[in-house]
Amino acid sequence: MRGESSGLIIGLSIGVVIGVALAIAAFFCFRYHMKKSQIGNSSSRRAAMVPIHANGADSCTILSDSSLGTESPKSTTQNGMPSWLGGLKKANLVSASGILEYPYKDLQKATCNFTTLIGQGAFGPVYKAQMSSGETLAVKVLATDSKQGEKEFQTEVMLLGRLHHRNLVNLVGYCAEKNQHMLIYVYMSRGSLASHLYNEKLEPLNWDLRVQIALDVARGLEYLHDGAVPPVIHRDIKSSNILLDQSMRARVADFGLSREEMVNKHVSNIRGTFGYLDPEYISTRSFTKKSDVYSYGVLLFELIAGRNPLQGLIEHVELAAMNSEEKEGWEEIVDPRLDGKFDIVELNEVAALAHKCVNSKSRKRPSMRDIVQVLSRILKSRHNRKHQKDSSTPGTNEVIINIDKLGRRSHEHRRVESLDSTADSIDV
Repeated sequence: MRGESSGLIIGLSIGVVIGVALAIAAFFCFRYHMKKSQIGNSSSRRAAMVPIHANGADSCTILSDSSLGTESPKSTTQNGMPSWLGGLKKANLVSASGILEYPYKDLQKATCNFTTLIGQGAFGPVYKAQMSSGETLAVKVLATDSKQGEKEFQTEVMLLGRLHHRNLVNLVGYCAEKNQHMLIYVYMSRGSLASHLYNEKLEPLNWDLRVQIALDVARGLEYLHDGAVPPVIHRDIKSSNILLDQSMRARVADFGLSREEMVNKHVSNIRGTFGYLDPEYISTRSFTKKSDVYSYGVLLFELIAGRNPLQGLIEHVELAAMNSEEKEGWEEIVDPRLDGKFDIVELNEVAALAHKCVNSKSRKRPSMRDIVQVLSRILKSRHNRKHQKDSSTPGTNEVIINIDKLGRRSHEHRRVESLDSTADSIDV
């Protein structure tokens, strides 16, 4: 009897253990299938979005020359469009960045069937769009035969979706319909800086305005280099890529060649605009923030001299440098359209700064943060002079920055915010 009871107990125990084991196995199988289903749904949702970075240190998508190549087997789907653009078509809004997808028919109507041409670049034509909402926009259309333009389209959407600054041209939307790829920007009513420097039909820019434009551009680049996470190198700073709004404030445009600093900086093919290219980049095939500084230095001399870099601007500058003494003697390169109406002290300071920016050795060039401080100080000094014409007492709040030491300044110094805010209030 006792043996039968023991056998029964043992049998029940084994049955309970087996039952528990089966229950646990069933539970984990259920969890596995549920998780797999969630991953599939999440992947579907992500595929419907533009692959745009979050603006933070946890951003993990990396731009590189190779990752943007059109030769990838994943690069095309139906209608010959890239797979990521197929995802774009499915989304009415890119929730992460607030970038809108504009219907093709709305842009067609707003541009009078794409007849309101306002510009033409390597990417393709740019049209003015008068939307039914009343807003005015600029629509950049990818040339259908431009493989490089397709890369630049993706780059601009990915970068500008997370870059927002008052001195950058803001991307507000895109269109990827009817085999067309378009980027939609805030309309800059005064056009490019290049047109104001070289178009004889437009009134010449006065000296005060040229310095203000130089500061606006410097601030935009400072944000890219020191404010964006991760930092961004523009790689194509030139006067035609600087656009002016109704108030003649400048913004940096065209991010098609831009790259995040964290990517491999060594490239096989040189990209950019000759005349603005850093000689060190040309010789090493490696670009850095200081490559942008060099291009910016060329732009500064372009503002001073009103001469196109493709017409021997730097050679002209070097000849003048032989006759100048650091911060003096730059008058001979001044744009004749200024008709002698400029502050000679400011001219020499800006020219000396520009000359440091185009130093053949990148380590001797100032940072964009240094440049912003020098130009802010110049505008602050001008502001003080205007308010102290009847007083012999010099401004006590003036901050002096030694231009000679810019190339050796630490990048850890704090930005002088008072200079930034003061310069914004100056009327030019």
